[in-house]
Amino acid sequence: MARKLPFDPIDEAARQWGRRWEAVPQMHAVTSLMRVQQLVLAQLDEILKPHGLTFARYEALVLLVFSRQGALPLGKMGERLQVHATSVTSIVDRLEAAGLVVRRRHPDDGRAVLAAITDAGREAVEKATADLVAARFALTSLTEDDLAELSDLLRPVRRDAGDF
Repeated sequence: MARKLPFDPIDEAARQWGRRWEAVPQMHAVTSLMRVQQLVLAQLDEILKPHGLTFARYEALVLLVFSRQGALPLGKMGERLQVHATSVTSIVDRLEAAGLVVRRRHPDDGRAVLAAITDAGREAVEKATADLVAARFALTSLTEDDLAELSDLLRPVRRDAGDF
């Protein structure tokens, strides 16, 4: 970890930004949001590392746990995880290599491939989830009210982007 700065670099960037351009609050907010995303994702990946998972792979396993059959077409996984098809393929490749999912042909559409969670995958989800919950998903600095407010603040951005 880099040594701590004696000032907030995002505040300084916003000060410099404001000397040249407009939209300082938006620049500050988006830069803060992106930095927090980096920090939280790094912490989540560290929590999941002992389970042989990254957060992206964990999300894919959880999606399969939530599905009725424990299996989904790769295309549907991409839609629901909101990632590109090549990302889903890579995620499933790694999960399959670890024995956490298997690929199989779709019973009704011979062209489609399903990713199906294995018993080992279900076990990994349970253990990893227990660790994430114990670590409060790396958001220990926020209260329950803060978390609800944060979700409410971000919902219009997601809605306007077409998430739902």
